[in-house]
Amino acid sequence: MTIERDKRVVLTLDAGGTNFVFSAIKGAEEIIDPLRLPSNGHDLDLCLKTIIDGFKSVKDRISDDVVALSFAFPGPADYPGGIIGDLNNLPAFRGGVALGPMLEEIFRLPVFINNDGNLFVYGEAIAGLLPFINNKLKENGSAKRFLNLAGFTLGTGFGGGIVIDGKLLIGDNSLGGEAWLLRDMRNSLTNIEESISIRAIKNSYALKAGIDLNQVPGTREIQQIAIGKADGNTEAARSVFRDMGKALGEAMSVLSTLVDGLVVLGGGISGAWPLFLDEAILHMRGSFETPEGESFGRLTTRVFNLEDKQDLMEFIQGDTRTIRIPGSGRDMSYDTMARTGVGISRLGTSRAVAIGAYTFALNMLDNGIVTKTDI
Repeated sequence: MTIERDKRVVLTLDAGGTNFVFSAIKGAEEIIDPLRLPSNGHDLDLCLKTIIDGFKSVKDRISDDVVALSFAFPGPADYPGGIIGDLNNLPAFRGGVALGPMLEEIFRLPVFINNDGNLFVYGEAIAGLLPFINNKLKENGSAKRFLNLAGFTLGTGFGGGIVIDGKLLIGDNSLGGEAWLLRDMRNSLTNIEESISIRAIKNSYALKAGIDLNQVPGTREIQQIAIGKADGNTEAARSVFRDMGKALGEAMSVLSTLVDGLVVLGGGISGAWPLFLDEAILHMRGSFETPEGESFGRLTTRVFNLEDKQDLMEFIQGDTRTIRIPGSGRDMSYDTMARTGVGISRLGTSRAVAIGAYTFALNMLDNGIVTKTDI
């Protein structure tokens, strides 16, 4: 499917704990300016009204016929059934809410819901980092292509997603890519969100700067402190992001042992990548040690920082050699460099989620999966 040429329109939503971002996608492009509304997650009736009003407002802005609603919503959830479970960030949804079927009845359209981490990585696989790298390889005359992409969203929580050969990994229980349940390498009793999340950064800065948590600024200001553009404890701020980088490096290493492909990062905290990405890459390039004291690589693949120009050039170049085919008298090219790379979202997180939701809906429709209810 060439989504850039597809004329169908899908309404999308990126649902966060604080804000809902509505849009409309056609041919993998947003055709309106996104509409941002407060989530009102404390009040179920008000939250549902916000969702309905948001989609109606977007639909009223466009003249094209709409073929589906497709959007990201936090889990746990029965995504194929459109039922949202007990959410931490949206407490009004406790007990289960049949959000998909409700919207199908109101709009008389198929409704597809998925996890934001999944749809973010799917969008980057369709129109973001993955095609960016493959186009670079093609321009360089390389036969190498990457088909697999894993990724994380760094923000209020720690989300994840996996795309294998163009297909989104959802899982038998809609739980594929539940990255927030990775173990925190700094404290084996906690999950990774205690090192990588907005609250983790604020908690860590309070501890390192020796101040009360109530006095801690927002994560963006901590980032500004770290680069010397705001008043505060510069070394404490830098140390916070270095620690985060190590934890992220371990998470990406775990994922890379299971998904042989590239890694993409998004979410609000990803904008601070100059402060943590080098540390994460350094950890991925680290080693294990045998009981006899011998060391071997943490990963089999070489790891590249795709935001570094020199690293990117070496990654694209690879190590292509010519080898003889035994008994044939013919030669063939062979790229000997097994490698992975880590890059930042090429689309922006919300746009990647929207494109992922768009593509997911079109794939479902093209495969005859229209709806769970009679619309």
